[in-house]
Order: sequence, then structure tokens, then C-alpha cells
Amino acid sequence: MEIEEHAGDRLESLVNNVLDWQYMHGSLLKLPPDSGQILARPVDVSLFPCPYPKDLYEIGRDVQTIYNKLYVAVARDEEWLSEILRNLIDSDSFVSTLWKLYEEVKKEGRAQAFSLAIFRSDYMLHVDYDNANRPLPPQLKQVELNTFSVAGGVHSARVSEMHQYLNRIGSYVPFDTLIPQEALPTNPTIYLLTEALQAAHASYVSSKPTDGIRRAVLMPVQPNNVNICDERPIEEILWNHNIPTHRVELEDILESTSLSPSGELIFQSPHTGERLEISVIYYRAGYDEEEYTPTGMAARLQLEKSKAIKCPSLQVQIAGSKKVQQELSMPGVLERFLAPEEAARIRETFMPMYPLDGSDAGRRGRELALNVMPAEKHVLKPSLEGGGHNVYGTAIPEFLRSLPQESWRNYILMEKIAPPTHELSSLVSFRGLYSGPVVSELGVFGVCLWAEDEGGEMETRENSYAGFSLKMKAVGVDEMSVVKGYGCF
Repeated sequence: MEIEEHAGDRLESLVNNVLDWQYMHGSLLKLPPDSGQILARPVDVSLFPCPYPKDLYEIGRDVQTIYNKLYVAVARDEEWLSEILRNLIDSDSFVSTLWKLYEEVKKEGRAQAFSLAIFRSDYMLHVDYDNANRPLPPQLKQVELNTFSVAGGVHSARVSEMHQYLNRIGSYVPFDTLIPQEALPTNPTIYLLTEALQAAHASYVSSKPTDGIRRAVLMPVQPNNVNICDERPIEEILWNHNIPTHRVELEDILESTSLSPSGELIFQSPHTGERLEISVIYYRAGYDEEEYTPTGMAARLQLEKSKAIKCPSLQVQIAGSKKVQQELSMPGVLERFLAPEEAARIRETFMPMYPLDGSDAGRRGRELALNVMPAEKHVLKPSLEGGGHNVYGTAIPEFLRSLPQESWRNYILMEKIAPPTHELSSLVSFRGLYSGPVVSELGVFGVCLWAEDEGGEMETRENSYAGFSLKMKAVGVDEMSVVKGYGCF
């Protein structure tokens, strides 16, 4: 990387320390083969720790267990889910695919009582103004809640460790930046996520006889995966706890696994030939519509029909739809799933959201979305994951008019969060060095492990906070995905 000429020796030294640390600790993205070589580059990161209001972080941390409870309840409420997603099932091809898979699995009955979910709720700070146009104290407002193949836990923990190290060795002193070491919190995300997978594995093993068969975790992954450094450390920790963990591309599932007559998922190791019984399926693939080729569909169906514990289930993945997020913001809906005091705490994190269907709320959403002035303060969201799919501000009216009206219901409209800026920060990316105003996004991880008996009674075995991520982007950049090159950890 070339450092801008005006940056000076101090900044060049700091950037070199950052890059050295990243190379040493696997804070990297793997790139596709180029000229016969496998390349990797450092993950885009902030040179300096980003200040964040402790009280607002604590709100996000403390409501995470309520969010876990909420989305588990939504996933278990088939009647409500099918009703609010009815139009999307007919018109959104990805939602339709997932729902068809769910209904196919349901025909054979539930194979496994236990379920595991890993969530990440993303927030930005939002500043409103009073009648005299004076800024009010910032509030914590939710961007979205992720329910499937939740990423960033390892990267964020690594960058927290990097900032602690750089501060400890005095790298920030030449910049007159004195940070108390205790102001840089330890980020336990890697270990808390792994502990949740260990707990699910133990729940499966305890239900089985002592028969000498080894049980293992299966991790379906995408081909040409750039994000291995966010996945492999979890795999390694599980191996270190004597839990075999194997990565398999979704398209290869049918070749490497089979179902026993009683529904156990059997995996044959390509290295040793050993046949392992899968205890937990930890999905790191299956969130892109393009993955559901006929082979991908058959693979997902085989996994879901098995007795292995799913992390997460199809129902939990479907519950992560943006349409669900929007419906939960409607008056009185949260109270279907939560006690009034819990619903009130969750509602405080919502921004105004609208459907774009033929309902009264939908007509209001269309009015806002189709006129340039109000549209400028909104973002249009489809039910897709991975970043890069949203439409922002004044681009919304033209975008909607380019689509058939019947497809508008596949989107929701959300009022933009208005975050305060950090006036000067330095971000180092594969594009070079950026110094200027930035905005931040807090991600809060949560895990929930539960069991459901034949009568539908639920027992929660674990519901807990599981760490955080903090990302930044330059002011004026709409998206935040680090892997896709928008933001930095």
C-alpha cells in the first residue's frame, strides 16, 4: 500500500504497524486466484479506536436478550409468519424458495427438538432536533437484525485486540492520543459464539448412547470464500475442544453426506474416510438466492430433514426478512411476542418503517417513496442479505418506477438514521488511506439455544449476549459491508 505523501512519517509508521499486526494475526480477506497465486489482503480497518457512548452501547447489550427472545418467538409462530409473508411468498423468489423448503421439511415432522440461533443486531446513533433546531442527545436506532450466517464476530474481535496492542506499545502517543487501556474493552465474540456451538453439540451428544461413534459439527460454506478468516478460527477452537468440525461447500453436501434410516446426518471425512455423525449444522452459506440451484435445494433439504441441530433453522432464517422487521414496528405487534415492558424497550430502537403494499400504511409508504423530497430521507430495502442491495434517498422514486408495481411489496421503506459524525478519523483500506469525518455502526451479537417438545412447549437453555462489532465508514457512503469494500472494522 502506498501512503499518501502528506501523511508524514508518524502516520506511515502507524499504518505499517497496523498492517504487520493484521498479517501476523490473520485479519485478512482471501482473494480469488490471480496468475496462479492465492492472494490475501488485510481487512479494512480504522487506525484509531472509535469512541462510542458507553450508555448507548449498554442499551444495545442489555436489549439483545430481548431481541433473541423476540426473533425466536417470531420464528416459532408459523401462523403469523405465513400471514405477513403471504404476498412475498407469491412474488419474492428467494422468500418463496425458503418457504417451499420449510413446508417440505414440515411434511415429515420435526426431526430435532433443539435449535440454535446466532443473531447480530446492528445500530447507528441517531440525532433528532428540537423545535429550536438544537440537537438532542443521540439515541440508539436499529439498522437491521441478522439471523442467518451471521458474520464479523472474528474480524471485530481481532481489530479490538489490535487497537489494544497498538495502544499498549504507545503507537498513538505521537498523535497526542492518550487512551486509558481500560477504555478499550475486550471483545469476547469469538469465544462466546464458539461456546454456543459447543453447548449445542453437547445437547446433541447427551441425547445419544455411548456407542463409540464420533459426533461432529458441519459448516456449509460458499465456494471461492473470501471470508475464511472470520470462519476458520471458530472451526479451530472447536477442534481444540475435541469437536471435529468440517467445512463443505453447499453444492458438495449430497456427495459427502447421507441420512441414516433413523435420520442422523452422516458425513464421510475426505481426509480419513471416517464416518461421523453430525451434531450441529453451522450455516455460513445459503443466504444468496444464486446458491439455490437444483443441487443446492436438494442439499439444503437433506440438511434440514436430518436430526442434526440447525444453526439456524429455516424458520429463523425466514424471520430475518426485512418485511418481518417492518411488521414488528407496527402498533401493537410486539406485544404478541413480548411482555409490555420488553416491547417498550425494543420499540425505542425502531425507526419509522412502511410497507409498499395496498394497505393504509403501504399507501403512505408509496407517497413518501415516490416523491423526491421525502424520499431523500429514506432507504428502500429488499429481503436480501450480504449488503449492497438497498436503494437510497433521491434514487428511490426512479428505481421504483422502473419496476412493475406488483413487485413493490417486496420492499420496505425505512426512515434514514441521522448519525453524528466523528470529525476526523483515519481508515486504512485496499484503496489507500482515508482521513476525514466518519460515522459508526454498532453490532451486538446474541445466542439462543432452546428445545421444543412434541406438544410445542419450549424450554430455553441459553439466551445471552455474545459480544460486539464496531464498524466505521466515510461520511457520504451509504452501505457498511466491510467485505464488499464499503466500511471498516
